[in-house]
Amino acid sequence: MTAFASASPATSAPLVCITGASSGIGLALAVHYAQQGWRLALLVRKENDTKAALQEANIAPTSYQIYTCDVADAPSVMAAGQAVIAQQGLPDVVIANAGISIGMDTSYAEDIEVMARTLTVNNVGMAATFQPFVTPMKTRGSGTLVGIASVASIRGLPGHGAYCASKAGVVAYCESLRGELRSSGVKVVTLLPGYIRTPLTQRNRYPMPFLMDAAVFARRAAQAIAAQRSYRVIPWQMGLVAKLLRLLPNAVFDLVLAGRGRKHRQGET
Repeated sequence: MTAFASASPATSAPLVCITGASSGIGLALAVHYAQQGWRLALLVRKENDTKAALQEANIAPTSYQIYTCDVADAPSVMAAGQAVIAQQGLPDVVIANAGISIGMDTSYAEDIEVMARTLTVNNVGMAATFQPFVTPMKTRGSGTLVGIASVASIRGLPGHGAYCASKAGVVAYCESLRGELRSSGVKVVTLLPGYIRTPLTQRNRYPMPFLMDAAVFARRAAQAIAAQRSYRVIPWQMGLVAKLLRLLPNAVFDLVLAGRGRKHRQGET
């Protein structure tokens, strides 16, 4: 079921729609855009958590509306997107940020379901997020659709099979969508965060080079979105490392990753 909380924002400011805005990157993006005077349409699972986080960040309730939905349920998120258009108008920017990251080990039968759920949220959920906005944006002749991928999309990491596969899928999907919309006036931006200080990364048991605060990421991401960059790694240093790893022969890459800590599997402490 989808529920909506209204806050009656002013209609003159630009509108950004963000999924997964309760914490982490999504919350940082919401706070940044609100501070820049944008109206917010926030698609989240936990309305009260989102309100509390925005209140703590001193974001006025009149600047946002919350739509509770589950990105794992495509009809739910598409209905929320349609409600955004009906209640706040067609967004200028839509950021498909919601995602999950859970370690997996293919030798465990239960981890196949982890992979299925990861792909459902990170890939199908992204397409469902964009779906309500594509035709209206094409009709208007403008708009920006933003997919949040990861540097983990560039090479597969041991223990991260589901997450790496899903984020590689995000890059390929956004590239395909960009080609489809090339002459429509609608832009597609793919952002690849490196290691960002969020609840998703705080339990990682391996080194995280160039770790960046979420607020800094949000500011740089907004700059890339405003410039309509088709593909941007943030921070750039992590993009350089990832490209170097991509160039390594497989045998060398496997040696470099040997012994690296693995992502926690579901239920692991």
